[in-house]
Amino acid sequence: MTYENDLSSSFVEAVAGFTAGIVSTLCLHPLDLVKTRLQVDRSSSSRIGGTFRVVREIYCHEVGIVAFYRGLTPNIIGNSSSWALYFLCYGKIKNAMWTSRNPQEEQLTPTDYFLASGAAGFLYFSSGMLTSILTNPIWVIKTRMLSTGSKTPGAYASFTTGALRIYHSEGIAGFYRGLLPSLFGVSHGALQFMAYEQLKSYRTKMPSALPISDDSTEPVQTQWRELGNLDFFVISSLSKIFAGCITYPYQVLRSRLQSYDAHLIYRGIQDVISQIWAKEGAAGLYKGLGPNLLRVLPSTWVTFLVYENTRAFLPGLVSGA
Repeated sequence: MTYENDLSSSFVEAVAGFTAGIVSTLCLHPLDLVKTRLQVDRSSSSRIGGTFRVVREIYCHEVGIVAFYRGLTPNIIGNSSSWALYFLCYGKIKNAMWTSRNPQEEQLTPTDYFLASGAAGFLYFSSGMLTSILTNPIWVIKTRMLSTGSKTPGAYASFTTGALRIYHSEGIAGFYRGLLPSLFGVSHGALQFMAYEQLKSYRTKMPSALPISDDSTEPVQTQWRELGNLDFFVISSLSKIFAGCITYPYQVLRSRLQSYDAHLIYRGIQDVISQIWAKEGAAGLYKGLGPNLLRVLPSTWVTFLVYENTRAFLPGLVSGA
C-alpha cells in the first residue's frame, strides 16, 4: 500500500511510531523510573504512599530533578525503535489481512485485529535477531539504570557502561534476562490494539443525521464521523486501561528478572512468582501499579495522538515539498 504521493505506508507507519516513542518517553520518563523502583522493591508488602516515598527519596538523596531522568538514553532508544517496529509490523499484517479478505467485507473483525496486533507484538518482542537486539538488551540496561541512583555502588554510569559490564560479567545471556515475561507482554499489545481498532471503528460508524428536506417523509442523509484528537484521546485511554488491568503482573516479573542481582536471587520465572507470592502476597504482583497508571495513560495519549497526527500529516508534507 502507498499513499497518493507514492510515499510508502511502511515508511509512514515506522516514522509515526518512532516519533511517538520519542515524544512519549521524553514527557513521561520520571514516572517510568518511579514505577521501576517500586517493581524491584522486595519488601514484605506494598505500602500506601509508596510512590510519594520513592519520589521523596530520589529528590532528597540523589541529584534532585536530574535524578528522575536517569536511564533516559536506553529508554528513548528502546521505546522509539520498539514503537516503530510494532506499528510497522502491525500495519503490514493488518494490510495483508485486509487485501486477502472478500472485497464485499468492509471491516476487519475483532479476531482479525487481535491476530494482527498479536502477530506484530510477537515480531516486536521475539521474532528475528534484529528485533531481539533492539528490545530486550536495551530493556535490561534501562531497568537496571532506573532501579538505582547514579551514586549507588555498582550502578551503571551510562548506557555504554552498562552494556560493557553486562557483557563482561554475565555474557550474552545477561542481555536476555526477563525475555520470557516480555513475551507474555505480547498479549497486552494484542488486547490493546484489538480494543483500540474496534473502538475507532465503532466511533467512526456513529452517524450524524443531516435532514435534506423539511418533509418528514423524506429520508435523511448520513455521513461517517471523521475522528479528531478528542476521539483518539478517549479511545486510546479505554483500550490501555482494558489491556493494562489484565496484563500488568508481567511487568513486575520482567523487572525482577532484569535487576542487577536477579541471577543470585531467582532461579527463573516460576521462582520469582513463588517468592513474590510467599513474601508479598498477590499485591506484590501489582507493585508500581499506581505510578504505572499515571504514566501509561499520558504516555498512551501522547503516543497515539502523535502517531495518528504524524501518520496523517506526513504524506501531505512530502507531497507539498
